[in-house]
Amino acid sequence: MTDIADTAAVPASRSTTGALASLSLAMLLSSLSTSIANVALPTLSRAFAASFPAVQWVVLAYLLAITALIVSVGRLGDLVGRRLLLVAGLGLFSAASLAAALAPTLPLLVAARAVQGLGAAVMMALTIAFVGETVPKERIGSAMGLLGTMSAIGTALGPSLGGVLIASFGWRAIFLVNAVLGVAAVLLARRFLPGRTDARGERLRFDTLGTILLALTLTAYALAMTIGRGHFGGMNIALLGIAALGACLFLYAEGKVASPLVKPALFRDPVLAPSLATNLLVSTVMMATLVVGPFFLSRALGLSEALVGVVLSIGPIVSALCGVVAGRVVDRLGASAMVVAGLVLMATGCVALAVLPGLFGVAGYASAIVVLTPGYQLFQAANNTAVMADVDQGQRGVVSGMLSLSRNLGLVTGTAAMGAVFAFAVGAGDIAGAAPEAVAGGMRFTFAVAVGLVVAAVVIAVAGGWRKR
Repeated sequence: MTDIADTAAVPASRSTTGALASLSLAMLLSSLSTSIANVALPTLSRAFAASFPAVQWVVLAYLLAITALIVSVGRLGDLVGRRLLLVAGLGLFSAASLAAALAPTLPLLVAARAVQGLGAAVMMALTIAFVGETVPKERIGSAMGLLGTMSAIGTALGPSLGGVLIASFGWRAIFLVNAVLGVAAVLLARRFLPGRTDARGERLRFDTLGTILLALTLTAYALAMTIGRGHFGGMNIALLGIAALGACLFLYAEGKVASPLVKPALFRDPVLAPSLATNLLVSTVMMATLVVGPFFLSRALGLSEALVGVVLSIGPIVSALCGVVAGRVVDRLGASAMVVAGLVLMATGCVALAVLPGLFGVAGYASAIVVLTPGYQLFQAANNTAVMADVDQGQRGVVSGMLSLSRNLGLVTGTAAMGAVFAFAVGAGDIAGAAPEAVAGGMRFTFAVAVGLVVAAVVIAVAGGWRKR
């Protein structure tokens, strides 16, 4: 963190380091709150005598709130002041975490998690937006890499920390730790983040209609991709239809209002539009490792649950180690070139995942992940830097929200789409009971499809670069 601030004077360096510490903690908490809750689901099912689909809403409510509201809160930060809103979001996150820890019933716990998700949406949208205000332009890539590292640490730390807390103190402890860390983040943000410096003429011109339409559209899409536990039926199709209708209404409304939530011109921007598309494709591919990996390791290679967990932790650990390095490479060699380089490295990793595990088992799988993950971190740092380095001051919040939204939609889509590709390739009604050879074949086919998606992302990125020139 100190290296990122080296170009500033001594007082500014201290302020920059403190600001990055507050942003890093906010990013850590938003990712930690997702992964730490997953490990508690069996315990919650017993504690509330509820079915597993019912307790899954503890995770789903959080993710839905983030997905539905992240663009809107980013825009609100542009209008009322990002420091004010981020501090409020951190406070809301902390209060909701405490409410979740004290919840006497499952419905109240789910409601608290939804409110916690609203706070997390503010945190995710505005941390990236703040980088341009707290870090010299030549160090933005390093800052983006640091935030990527903190997100990876939160994801990797959640299951192990959650397991220890639940075993030692019970399930309520996993929410109490978020409340305590959230208070620390509030204090850091109040102390170090810069206040608003731009004009406030648009403060009251918030696009309420656009916010409602976008939230309903994204909620319908996310539900269509997640309900049914892997079976795509009539309800999923109906929700997709609602999402498509909502998207059309949203775009129509945005063209009519004086101060739209998302300016239609942003979708034609030669930097932003390709970045959003590639971000979605890349996140879809990365989700395949989480969807397909556990089945392959357990069914095809015969690993125990403990060993599967160890192997799956390789990705987040590598991601945490190479995030800051990837950011420094972006600062040194340029964002546009490193977007393509990261995608090429990812394509190589996907090819390796399709080939090496079948030849070398666990060693082949681990080697492929060690290639894929740094490529993903390099892409993320470069892509975020390319978008945020020159974005207009009054649009940083909404653009940051759109970047985070494209990533979340890719993860949601990847869960359903790559899971369906894998199930199709395995060719068994019950994947858990499929033959090891069929699971291995499904793994090869799924990551062959993933290679195609990454190649499509490369084409979009290169075409976007030519269009910009």
